[in-house]
Amino acid sequence: MKKFKRNERIGALMKMFSERPNHIFSYNYFSDIFNSAKSTISEDIVIVKKIVEDFNYGEIKTIAGAAGGVVFTPKIKNDEVVKIQEELCDVFSDEKRIIPGGFIYMTDVFNNPYYVHNIAKIIVSMYENKKIDYVVTVETKGIPAALMTAREMDVPLVVIRRNTKVTEGSTLSINYVSGSSSKIQTMTLSRRALKEGSKVLIVDDFMKGGGTVRGMRDMMREFDVEVEGVAVVVSTKEPKKKLFNDFNSLLLLEKVDEENKKILIKPNRLEGFKE
Repeated sequence: MKKFKRNERIGALMKMFSERPNHIFSYNYFSDIFNSAKSTISEDIVIVKKIVEDFNYGEIKTIAGAAGGVVFTPKIKNDEVVKIQEELCDVFSDEKRIIPGGFIYMTDVFNNPYYVHNIAKIIVSMYENKKIDYVVTVETKGIPAALMTAREMDVPLVVIRRNTKVTEGSTLSINYVSGSSSKIQTMTLSRRALKEGSKVLIVDDFMKGGGTVRGMRDMMREFDVEVEGVAVVVSTKEPKKKLFNDFNSLLLLEKVDEENKKILIKPNRLEGFKE
C-alpha cells in the first residue's frame, strides 16, 4: 500500500475535515487511509490544528476514550456574520422581488447553495454549545437551509410534510393554526422519523405569525423530543405578538411598501452568538 508524504496527508486531512464538519474521525480511520502509525497521524493533526487556528477557520479537538477521535468545528467571526446578513438584506431588498399582496419573492435565494451555506454557518454558530440530534423543518422552501445546517452539524434532517405520503409508513398528524391566515392546517410526520428523548433544532425560512413554528414545536412534543432552539432566516416585524416568540431570526422584515416599491429589511440581533 502506498505511503503518503506529510504534505499529502495534511492536504487530505484538511479536505476531510472541511467536507464533514462536527464529525468525529477515529485515529484508526486515518491510519488505515494513510497507512501510517497513530503517532504519525497525531503529529499531522497538530499541524492541521495550527493551520485551522491561524486562519480562523475553526477549531480541531481531540476526544479521549474508546469512542474518541478528532473533530473539526467551523467558526465564524462576528464581522463575517454581519457581512452575510447585510449581503442577504441587499438581495432581499430588490424592488423587483415585490409580489402583489405585500409578499416578496425568496425562492431563488433559498435554492442558492452559496446563500444557504452562509445561512447555515450562522445558525450552527448560534447553537454550537447545544447537543443536537436532528434538524427539523417543514416542506418546502426551508428545506435547503435546514439540510445545509444538518450537514454542518453532522446530524440527520427531518422534514415535516403538509400531506400524508404512503411511503412514510405509519404517521402522526396534528392540526395547527396558521399565524398569518388564522386557518386550521395539518402537518404530518412519520413515526419512525425521530427517536424518543432526542434533542432537535427547528429551522424555517420565514416567520410571520409564528403558527407554523408553533405547530412544529407541538409536533415535537408528540414525539417526546426536546426543542433546543428555533432558527428562522427572515421574520416580520408585525405582528409583534406572534403565536411563538422563542426564536432567533437572522433578518427582520420591517415593511413591504408596494406603492413606493420599497422593501425594508435589516440584520437582526442574534441571541446566543459569541463574538
